Amino acid sequence: MKKILVVALICLSTLAQAQLTSKEEVTPELVQKREEQKKEITKSYLALKNSLILSDSLVAVKSAVALTNSLKNFKFKKLTLEQMNIATISRKEIIELANQIAVTKNINKQRKIFETLSVKYWDQASKFKAADETLYLQVCPMTGAVWTSDSKEIKNPYYPKNMLTCGEVKATL
Repeated sequence: MKKILVVALICLSTLAQAQLTSKEEVTPELVQKREEQKKEITKSYLALKNSLILSDSLVAVKSAVALTNSLKNFKFKKLTLEQMNIATISRKEIIELANQIAVTKNINKQRKIFETLSVKYWDQASKFKAADETLYLQVCPMTGAVWTSDSKEIKNPYYPKNMLTCGEVKATL
């Protein structure tokens, strides 16, 4: 019984501390910094996608590292505890996938990993997207593979040589 009470007190203390830190004063500087972080995450993801369109595995490695670094610095805001847990787990999974891309120079392996990364990225894109950006979920109808783009124009990162313009916009943020 005492152990349960201690655990409950620790949980409540942690929750209270999280609420205190999440309610820090929102200044225009903090808002601007957060928007810059979001833009950096999106820019890194799009650079990774574009490197796959160009079939440049070395640039894909650099872009995957940049995506990892930008995600590590990002803090989620205005989420319930359950949403925060889901978002944090998803971010860790995206980071792990980006790290897998960064350690291989095989473009086909990078594309295969990018398929999974893109699904997870889109699930969190609303949290990563800067206020002034529009993102599009695009899909290859032949394979069902998705990716996120900042343009309605289709450029398929999975089959750029044979089916560069094969795909369609499925959703918009």
